[in-house]
Amino acid sequence: MLTEFVDDRYDSYDNKQAGRHSMDELDAKIVAMLQEDGRASNAGIARSVGVSEGTVRRRLKRLVQEEYISVVALLDPGRMGYASEALVGVQVDPDKIDPVADDLAQLEEVNWVSVTTGAFDIFAWASLHSAEALGVFLRTKIGTIPGVRRTETFVNLAVKKRGYGVAI
Repeated sequence: MLTEFVDDRYDSYDNKQAGRHSMDELDAKIVAMLQEDGRASNAGIARSVGVSEGTVRRRLKRLVQEEYISVVALLDPGRMGYASEALVGVQVDPDKIDPVADDLAQLEEVNWVSVTTGAFDIFAWASLHSAEALGVFLRTKIGTIPGVRRTETFVNLAVKKRGYGVAI
């Protein structure tokens, strides 16, 4: 069952054209373990899935090279002094969606950017040191990007889950 899901999800025409391998069930198990504990050792993963440490090392190297996975450190913005986090919905001139999204992605205060459907063309998640800094950021950085029509800001009250990845 997991193999069918992985084959359907990752064995795309684009991957074949790019010379990429598709993920198999072993890859999925390795990735799932890392999503659970990003500091898991290759040896520990190997023992859990029943293969050699070298196999895990080679699989991880390929998954990183083919950009199926990235290795990152997740910071807790609150512990780093960022007292204000917000989701910013951005309405944009239709012909400016990609340039505005690219401009937002370049801002150091912005953690992620997504082009969407619905009432807002783009959503951006930003972390700042204070509510005052958030206001300045909205007026002087986002508000001055050519093509931005309107923004609506949703200030974060509490984060209940912070992570990356998808269920596999």
